[in-house]
Amino acid sequence: MTQAKRRILVTSALPYANGPLHLGHILEQVQTDIWVRFQRARGHECHYICADDAHGTAIMLSAERQGITPEQQIEAIHKDHLSASNDFAISFDNFYSTHSDETRHWSETIYQRLQAAGAISEREITQAYDPEKGLFLADRFIKGSCPKCKTPDQYGDNCEACGATYSPTELIDPVSALSGATPVERESRHFFFRLPMFAEMLREWIASGTLQDAVANKLREWTDGELQEWDISRDAPYFGFTIPGETDKYFYVWLDAPIGYMGSFQNYCERSGVEFDDFWQPGGNTELYHFVGKDIINFHGLFWPAMLHSAELRTPTGVFAHGFLTVDGTKMSKSRGTFINARHYLDHLDSEYLRYYFAAKLGSGVDDIDLNLEDFVQRVNSDVVGKVVNIASRCAGFLRKGFDNQMSASCSEPELLESFSNAGVDIAQAYEDREFSKAIRLIMELADKANQYIDQHKPWVMAKDPKQAAEVQAVCSTGINCFRMLMIYLQPVLPQMAERAANYLRCSLDWGQSSSLLLDHELATFEPLMQRVDPKLVAKMVESNRDEAPAPPTDNKPVSKKTKAPGKSQQTSDSEYLDIRDFQKVDLRIARIDAAEAVEGADKLLALSLDVGELGKRQVFSGIKAAYDPATLVGRLTVVVANLAPRKMRFGVSEGMVLAAGEGDTEIYLLAPDSGATPGMRVT
Repeated sequence: MTQAKRRILVTSALPYANGPLHLGHILEQVQTDIWVRFQRARGHECHYICADDAHGTAIMLSAERQGITPEQQIEAIHKDHLSASNDFAISFDNFYSTHSDETRHWSETIYQRLQAAGAISEREITQAYDPEKGLFLADRFIKGSCPKCKTPDQYGDNCEACGATYSPTELIDPVSALSGATPVERESRHFFFRLPMFAEMLREWIASGTLQDAVANKLREWTDGELQEWDISRDAPYFGFTIPGETDKYFYVWLDAPIGYMGSFQNYCERSGVEFDDFWQPGGNTELYHFVGKDIINFHGLFWPAMLHSAELRTPTGVFAHGFLTVDGTKMSKSRGTFINARHYLDHLDSEYLRYYFAAKLGSGVDDIDLNLEDFVQRVNSDVVGKVVNIASRCAGFLRKGFDNQMSASCSEPELLESFSNAGVDIAQAYEDREFSKAIRLIMELADKANQYIDQHKPWVMAKDPKQAAEVQAVCSTGINCFRMLMIYLQPVLPQMAERAANYLRCSLDWGQSSSLLLDHELATFEPLMQRVDPKLVAKMVESNRDEAPAPPTDNKPVSKKTKAPGKSQQTSDSEYLDIRDFQKVDLRIARIDAAEAVEGADKLLALSLDVGELGKRQVFSGIKAAYDPATLVGRLTVVVANLAPRKMRFGVSEGMVLAAGEGDTEIYLLAPDSGATPGMRVT
């Protein structure tokens, strides 16, 4: 039965125009691209658009540090992003920028519609202000000591040590992370989106099947509580769009970022002839899907649909969230060379290695995905080269030498080939459901079956007997037909290899023709379709990322109140040094993590059960939840302050402190000893 043609618009989350793409970005783009290519292969109209997220304070400050304009920065970053995505075979119909006339138009239009609907309020708020930089400070740009546990160098909204939440005004000795100046409080008029107006609409939308179950449950924590109004404005200086009717007020970057989907699509429509309104007005027969990381689901699952609904535009058909990317079981780390820049990967390895590996790991849920580099080499070499390519390479030589690349005129194994054709139904459903790992598993089962067939008939033995020439041709022709169907099924994952295979087969790889056979068909001369992954190149790629790890910018470092402002003498006074006798009081020990689990009721904390050797077992609460999947920590060694006084928290007693480095909630790296260290060993 012929499936009705669908009309689909698909987006990936917008990468921020403040640095190059890394493999976390590529994970999302590959996931989206596989689904898009599958839809196109099935004959559906499927448009894939994206853009750079080009506004905000961070971009303004980054450009300032480089001595260029924000426009110059985002233009350079845009070229870099597009080049990397293209080299990973991401099939965007349009990759644009939120800093565009189209996005400005829709930002202003939606804002004015929200205003007319009574969904915008305004009021005076008090904010921290940097008198040296001359700008208001977001919480992440303020640091100080936690007002609860007194831990120094904490961000302005929560403490990573004890998990407390607070306002920046409660910090002890707060400083601007930009200049080191002491922030002052200033009032400013801000605009708010009245999210509570849409509580009932959001409850219904969340329950509509638009979201994965885990995501819907997480968003219900917001809607079941008291929704807060959302601050959608920022004060000058700011790089973004001015709010209509204002001179020094700008749209917050997260207001115009999702609207950037619309801006990019309109730009595409004006060039392609696609009708924009068909995909953004309610009541049509089109579909809209967003692929995003789980860390930004509140914007796409609450603010965005509520804004669209209020502006009388259509809401998404589906929002698909995915987990984070880890490398070798841990969060990506620049010092270990595993915070992998997309371009550095491409400088050493074939992009389709990674496309295949991601597909083999991706399901439809929000679990984190681990790039295990040893498994990466083994799986690609075993599956793609050792199984799929092997079928073609084994058969091609016999057909070339004995039959001038001519395939047999009849099929000798109709049942085998029919089983390959029938498997397409389940493979297609797995792709549709974004269960790519299941699709890969089914495809590799077919590849195993084809290789077993060739092994059983042993054409290399039959080729020695001229009387069995016809049977050799038939067996190898069957193998080539199996290979063709495998490449049809793998085309969404390996489009470049599929193109090379199509050139060899001298035929198209249309999904709708997977049941047809190549009979009495002339092939091209076979050439290698994919080389094996060289582990040495993987090691070089890791090393290149480690070598390229930049030092943190000095003007972003917070400084204490005793330190003079940047540009002046910053010699350290004797009173600021730690006496060696004080430092010797700190007992640092190696500890093994025996168990790790999230702390119920705490956003940031994991409960770690530690084995500290001769010092026994300890329980430590650590604010590293956003950076690590608890399951990946079990068995790891780390460093603990063993003689820290136990601290009673509302979750229990914490008996020490594990040491970590980093910035922010997710840029956190546990300190780990070299191999050979054992629990209880003293760190000297």
